Amino acid sequence: MLTVYGYRKCSTCRAAFKWLEGRGIAFVDKAIRETPPTERELRFALGHLGGEPRRLFNTSGVDYRALGLSAKLPGLSEAEAIRLLAGNGNLVKRPLLIGPDVALAGFNETEWKAALSG
Repeated sequence: MLTVYGYRKCSTCRAAFKWLEGRGIAFVDKAIRETPPTERELRFALGHLGGEPRRLFNTSGVDYRALGLSAKLPGLSEAEAIRLLAGNGNLVKRPLLIGPDVALAGFNETEWKAALSG
């Protein structure tokens, strides 16, 4: 089963939900702010996203800017970055899709189609 962490007021998230529903792909919708992904899920996603923690961060978000993470992120260990993301769903790039053998951050229709077709 796929889990999609998103925010219903986010237009990108709504597009992703609509895309999944339009293809009959079942998923569990989790509110990213109220129930951020766990450290385990984030480590799994990181492994599928090339191991670069920055790819998991919502770099255009208010919290990201308020915490000065553009300057701090390069100095954080992977464990510190994961802990930060798991503690604040606003920091996580959305939507974040996690499945048994897939993880995708952000909605790119071409990437999602390639990853979920088959």
